[in-house]
Amino acid sequence: MTGTTLTDHRLVRDIRERLVEIPRLWKRLLMIGIDIAALMIALWASYAIRLAQWMPALTTERLVLAICAAAVAIPFFIKLGLYRSVIRYLPDAAIWTILRAMLMATMSWVIIIFLMEMAGQGIVPRSVPFLYFVLGTLLIGGIRFAAKWILNQGTGLRRDEDPIFIYGTGPTAAQLARALKGHGNRFVMGLIDDDPANHGRDIAGYRVFPSSDLPGLIDRYGIKEIVLSMSAIPAETRQAVIARVTGLGVRVRTLPDISDIVDGKYIVNQIREIELDELLGRSFIPADKELLNQALTGKIVMVTGAGGSIGSELCRLIIRWKPKKLVLLEASEFALYKIEQELLAAGDHAVVPVLGSVTDESLMRRAIRSHGVQVLYHAAAHKHVPLVEANVLEGIHNNVFGTLTVARTAAEEKIESFVLISSDKAVRPTNVMGATKRWAELIVRQMAIEAQARGDRQTFCAVRFGNVIGSNGSVVPLFKQQIAKGGPVTITDLDMTRYFMSIPEAAELIVQAGALSAGGDVFLLDMGEPVRIGDLAENMIRLAGFQVRNAKNPDSGIAIEVIGIRPGEKLYEELFYDRDNAQPTRHPKILRADSAAIARYDMEASLRNLAAAIAAEDEAEAKKLLFALISGENAPEQATSFG
Repeated sequence: MTGTTLTDHRLVRDIRERLVEIPRLWKRLLMIGIDIAALMIALWASYAIRLAQWMPALTTERLVLAICAAAVAIPFFIKLGLYRSVIRYLPDAAIWTILRAMLMATMSWVIIIFLMEMAGQGIVPRSVPFLYFVLGTLLIGGIRFAAKWILNQGTGLRRDEDPIFIYGTGPTAAQLARALKGHGNRFVMGLIDDDPANHGRDIAGYRVFPSSDLPGLIDRYGIKEIVLSMSAIPAETRQAVIARVTGLGVRVRTLPDISDIVDGKYIVNQIREIELDELLGRSFIPADKELLNQALTGKIVMVTGAGGSIGSELCRLIIRWKPKKLVLLEASEFALYKIEQELLAAGDHAVVPVLGSVTDESLMRRAIRSHGVQVLYHAAAHKHVPLVEANVLEGIHNNVFGTLTVARTAAEEKIESFVLISSDKAVRPTNVMGATKRWAELIVRQMAIEAQARGDRQTFCAVRFGNVIGSNGSVVPLFKQQIAKGGPVTITDLDMTRYFMSIPEAAELIVQAGALSAGGDVFLLDMGEPVRIGDLAENMIRLAGFQVRNAKNPDSGIAIEVIGIRPGEKLYEELFYDRDNAQPTRHPKILRADSAAIARYDMEASLRNLAAAIAAEDEAEAKKLLFALISGENAPEQATSFG
């Protein structure tokens, strides 16, 4: 008995799979034939019920009316998309489309009846059109939903397949549609395009729909995801397209340009999340390869804080430019191990891990001297504003005196180039982290002045920029975690603004800025327009396929909760002390700040007093001294060396 049952199941499954594999054109013709038969049955049943006769008489008038019923119904069915829907993925909302199609078909048929009666061609009972509408709707809808149930039961088909649209009609979009057929958990329902010339056409066997119809199409087909084929979308309209589709309540993912795909057969694996910088619309400027080559190729390079967000990205960039040796200095054992293994897996490179703190002068000197370091990128710092605010002494010790240790050791060991990674929070700082970064800039500037006085060909510079998307401790990963948990997304103030750029872009610009340095420079990276954090939170929620819960949508979606500004936070960040004095460089996204005024500060005395406060563990005094220098309360006319 069991063997017979299994055989029957296999037979049924084989039949279903054969049906699924029938070309779409033949499936549509089959559905049209079934619908015509269903309408004939509905019309026969309407007469049978009204006349209480099992076999109503078949007259010429009734035969003409039957042909007319099918002739007017099928065009409406085609127009409303009943034959474009894939039965396996027919959404429940399709019943409303069927009702509409049957209502329009019935009304048109009634007009034909009226004209025939006026011509004396017989009378149709008034209840027949009503019965025809009800029975026709039941049969047309019932056949489709019954077929959907049959096709999705016990067929071996994956139940996690989601109907999707591909935005774009270029070669990559068509290639992706073909690649997804029978693979993965996505089923392509059609293509979306903004070009009216493509609307209604079939490309690679898929219907092309206008983007203006997306809201209705999503409801009609139960769409779960839209994949953007970026190579098919003009660069100047990408941001607008992304912004439009992210508000539709579906997941939005992207396929990169065809130039980014090495092998077409892996095209399905290239589908990825939309990057936030794509949504922000930052313009892309290709790197100056001459500057990167000048700074890195054949050099012995050290990166402090090599396991952090910026430090690790710098390491990835550096290793691609074939340095003679890359020295990784990191205080976190796990972070150091992780970046070392990643770099070694990328090829046979000379990578040297050094575990320790930038505040350890003997370690720094030993590492620099033993490996003959020529270029040093100082990325090690405590950067999380609330944490540094709660740990003032450690923040000053690491960010100020760590920078002093590294920079002074680099100067004494005759390193060719020293680059400090600074922050926009160093401009008119209101928090400890920003103030320590400003001190670090002053220290590097002072080192440059001393190197110039000695006649050394050493360059010391700082590179200042805003937030990088996805960095450790930043708002973007936090928002992602909160969205994944269903919310709420917590923000300090809806109107708070910040500057953002991607980590790879920041790393490239840091290296290029270092190569441009003549000594003592503070470089500013063009961060574009500031981003309102409230808008950022809403965009990230929509990117994840959710609605924003607010007064207009109180019952669903993810809410945004305002928790108030934390200690030391600013509502707006700045990149310049004086924007008018910022000078352009050969790179359009790198500016040089006017840092001449920095020479007025008495860094030696200020550092001595600050060190005394740290040694005495006097947090209040240390914080007072930290802000006193940069607020201009202690600014003698002449600079003095560190002795």
